[in-house]
Amino acid sequence: MMRLSTFLVAALLATSAQPALAKGEKAWPQAESQVLDLSKQLIAIRSVSGPGNETLKAQQLVKDTLVAGGWQASDIEIVPVDDTAYLIATWPGSDPRLKPLVISGHIDVVEAKAADWVRDPFTPVVENGYLFGRGASDMKFDAALATSTLIEMRRQGYKPRRTIVLQFSGDEETTMKTGRLIAERLKNAELVINVDGGGGTFDEKTGKPLYWTWQGAEKTYDDYELVMTNPGGHSSAPRPENAIVQLAQALDRIGRYRFPAEQNPLTKAYFEQAAQFESDPALAAAMRAFAANPRDEAALAVLRANPATVGKVGTTCVPTLISGGHAQNALPQRATANINCRVFPGHSREEIRAELERVAATPGLKVTAISGEDSISSPASPMRPDFVAAAEKAMRKVYPGVPIFPSQASGASDSMWYRALGVPSYGASPTFSKDSDDYAHGLNERVALANVRPGIAYFLSLLTDLSK
Repeated sequence: MMRLSTFLVAALLATSAQPALAKGEKAWPQAESQVLDLSKQLIAIRSVSGPGNETLKAQQLVKDTLVAGGWQASDIEIVPVDDTAYLIATWPGSDPRLKPLVISGHIDVVEAKAADWVRDPFTPVVENGYLFGRGASDMKFDAALATSTLIEMRRQGYKPRRTIVLQFSGDEETTMKTGRLIAERLKNAELVINVDGGGGTFDEKTGKPLYWTWQGAEKTYDDYELVMTNPGGHSSAPRPENAIVQLAQALDRIGRYRFPAEQNPLTKAYFEQAAQFESDPALAAAMRAFAANPRDEAALAVLRANPATVGKVGTTCVPTLISGGHAQNALPQRATANINCRVFPGHSREEIRAELERVAATPGLKVTAISGEDSISSPASPMRPDFVAAAEKAMRKVYPGVPIFPSQASGASDSMWYRALGVPSYGASPTFSKDSDDYAHGLNERVALANVRPGIAYFLSLLTDLSK
């Protein structure tokens, strides 16, 4: 039964997901079959924060898969934390003097309600060369790809000189507590390859790879609570001060405010290179102009008007929640709002809080940073020659001539915990997608299965070069 199942999965990949083998191109039938099989098993597990969280079950599946692939059970640790769990699996290297190479990811996913989806989010479906399901692109497919490739390396008899550690956090989509705990335990790492970041873009029309980026930095996630209080009173006797009106005016000022534009070597390189592949001439021109001069107001106007680029030119803060009043016939005694900020590297939480307070310009308004330990400001990772060379070599083995350049993530990932501790971390997923197929966190999430074989080839090269 197992051999028959493996054969059927391999046949499915060969006929519907993978491109035909070019002359001299390698294939790894066992690893390719395992990527799809493990991805589907993981998607079927509801690893969502809250009641019924099955993240522990997903971590156990990964452990069982690794043990079957040659790991010692004693080298794999699953640690329950609150309603979730994290996993650390160690492949000991031959030279204990070398700091370990860490492969980082997460196994939890964002909530998905079946009533909103065309397909049940926790029933994996392969259709037209895509794998559908919650976590397909963020990031159970990448988790399965990295896991299966490590098993393939062991199957081929590879013996790393540098210890390789595979770790999956269990609450990256919510509190990110387990990511912080893992980073603290692995703070002696040489560097981190975060497979929950970076990636490539397929051309919308041809489906061919346009370019690939790796992430060397990310913006900081921070929430701020705005609170306006009044004595209240009877609604038939209005007063000049009204908590809801005052808060609304403050939110309007914050909503219209634009933080100063900023640039670092990663974002400058991104705009210079990505402009070559932008089909909108006006947007491409703005990208080039901003790279040359981050104070170019005309270019900034174009970039800030585009959802795909607004987060790349500086700090952004937007209202996301609002609440106020206590009765229909009473003056409000309290009105509150949440401001969600994605902060450009180099700014402290207090600095942004003070700026919001200044912009709100509302006497009596209390502005409080509320993210606590859920996030942390982190510096950009250095553009290490060993990582850059290994990543470019691996990607060009898969897609010769593909343009490669660095980028900065607008969202948050577990890389921030490592970078804050001084450990370089790089988002370096080999997975490509069309922009129109980006449904992470949204409905009908999917990933192109054409990524399976190239992804294995990429990881075999990258992980070997960084651990040999």
